[in-house]
Amino acid sequence: MTTRSRATTPTTVSWTGANARRLARQHLHPDATASPIATPGAAVASMLGAHAQVLSAAELSVGLRGDGLTRTDVRTALWTDRTLVKTFGPRGTVHLLPAADLPLWTGALSTVPTGTNPFSQDARMTPDQVEAVVSAVAEALTGAELTIDELSEEVVARTGPWAGDLVMPGFQTMWPRWRQVLHLAGHRGALVYAPNRGRKATYTNPGCTPLAGPGALAALIERYLRAYGPATSAHFARWLAAPKPWAAEQFAAQAAAGAIEEVTFADVGPAWVVAGDTDFPASPVRGVRLLPYFDAFAIASQPRERLFPGAAYERALAGGQAGNFPVLLVDGTVAGVWHLRRSGRRIAVTVEPLEPLPPAGLRALEEQVERVAAIMEGTPELTVGPVTVGPHA
Repeated sequence: MTTRSRATTPTTVSWTGANARRLARQHLHPDATASPIATPGAAVASMLGAHAQVLSAAELSVGLRGDGLTRTDVRTALWTDRTLVKTFGPRGTVHLLPAADLPLWTGALSTVPTGTNPFSQDARMTPDQVEAVVSAVAEALTGAELTIDELSEEVVARTGPWAGDLVMPGFQTMWPRWRQVLHLAGHRGALVYAPNRGRKATYTNPGCTPLAGPGALAALIERYLRAYGPATSAHFARWLAAPKPWAAEQFAAQAAAGAIEEVTFADVGPAWVVAGDTDFPASPVRGVRLLPYFDAFAIASQPRERLFPGAAYERALAGGQAGNFPVLLVDGTVAGVWHLRRSGRRIAVTVEPLEPLPPAGLRALEEQVERVAAIMEGTPELTVGPVTVGPHA
């Protein structure tokens, strides 16, 4: 495909070009050698946050985009240098984000409508109660690192017994009422994770002042489209877990301001890129890559049917949801699943290709497993065969 400069007729973008550019901009393109990523913060910024519900998977996502980065580098950036933060990011899920970008993220995320309240009527909180809890969380965590139980005591003491009512279902138990806005406190900049105390997570106040919502949201849309464009407002809404009508309004506002422009995206139709950002590679991606659980590329790339073609859609997705399986990429699309098991320094990797790999593909896979082991600071062991482990919850 030959790309065209901005013109009256929208640029036409093929799946091949879009996929190759996304991989290159996240430093996952097998041929990408220019401008290597040297820091965990830059790697996380390139993917717009590393999903960190499973921290080892986030460490691997970061390392795979970097130049010689290891899990120790990620941990040092997170807990010592504090150039990364662990907090509630897109979709209300736990992510690693660059500390320098936290004002932008909190400014943007705090503008996202909350949607329908999923809790029963007797468990819900009034708007005033929500604000009281967020303020109490911010106050309690200022200059402190508290476990969830310690934070709960502080929140109830600052707000009232109603905040501690055990009315919220959570992991085969009942949580206090205030816990339903824990992620919202993160989105408001009142809370991030602090280092574990033993096996218990702790939280602290990062002292973050969110940027003004409209400007922060515009900046986030621009970063999203640079990383994952072309994309529709519905794609953005899905990535952010936001209402589709609201996302459509935000894209319309950015289009009216001339910040984004429309292109024609194969198999999708009208879609958007940052204004003037219409250069796409003409050559398809070649090579083999391994991506861990919940990798940002696998979650955000749309249309999902093109990234997970044919049998990959059934094998590598959980009911259409990406991220629940680590995936094998061959020539830029999902072509299998894999699993990592650690025992001491032994990094045992089992890879299940959906189609047999040729000798060159097997050699490339061996190199990928060696790289995974280097990032995880262990000794590699590869088995090519069925993966019997089910999807991650």
